[in-house]
Amino acid sequence: MSDAALLPSKMQAAPVLDLDAINQVWGDADATSLVQWGHNTFAEGLVLSTSFGIQSAVMLHLVTQVVPNIPVIWVDTGYLPVETYRFAEKLSNRLNLNLKVYQSPLSPARMEALYGRLWEQQDVEAFNRYDRIRKVEPMQRALSELRATAWLTGLRSDQTDHRRSLDRVGQQGGRYKLLPILKWTSKDVYQYLVTHDLPYHPLFDQGYVSVGDWHSSRPITAADDNERDTRFKGLKQECGLHLPQSPEAAASLDSSSL
Repeated sequence: MSDAALLPSKMQAAPVLDLDAINQVWGDADATSLVQWGHNTFAEGLVLSTSFGIQSAVMLHLVTQVVPNIPVIWVDTGYLPVETYRFAEKLSNRLNLNLKVYQSPLSPARMEALYGRLWEQQDVEAFNRYDRIRKVEPMQRALSELRATAWLTGLRSDQTDHRRSLDRVGQQGGRYKLLPILKWTSKDVYQYLVTHDLPYHPLFDQGYVSVGDWHSSRPITAADDNERDTRFKGLKQECGLHLPQSPEAAASLDSSSL
């Protein structure tokens, strides 16, 4: 019996990569080339995630030009703005996305009955619990069920302090993580959207520069130092999807632990 046959069925065997060497080669490569390398290296183990946020059309278009049928994971929290659902429908149809929608096993109503309206509690831990239930658990389940060995995402280094510390090819939760547009600026994003006639999220016209759930996103103001100040009532910058997590912690994150 091969070593691969002994692996859990939920996850394919990933190649063992020297990340320092990989980043020396691919650290400054153009975004499309990095996506192509990811496809060549991980094949069917490569997935893409999207939030259908303000600039999500960039990664969705860029990646699907290289890998048209790549699984696209969308974690639907059940609390997204109406505009996000319509934007998702529009882009999914235009780009013919192979969309995989995941949600928490706890319905919004059940979560609120058990824990209250967590986003109304002026407390970081309440937000963290909300994010574990509505975002992190569904994403970990998606990655496992799709047997992902590598994950493409549209993080940019100018978005948060944590993202400034990242390399274009890294690891998280036992999987490789590829960040093709990590070094792009807002101007780069805008130019890509214009060049390819791609839409912004409709809430951009109402002053939103970042959008997640309706209850924890707001338009930017002159007082904001960073676009992420408009999320999570300014209490934190990350929702948890992109923070380090051990394989053991990821495996234990199920509905019984929420």
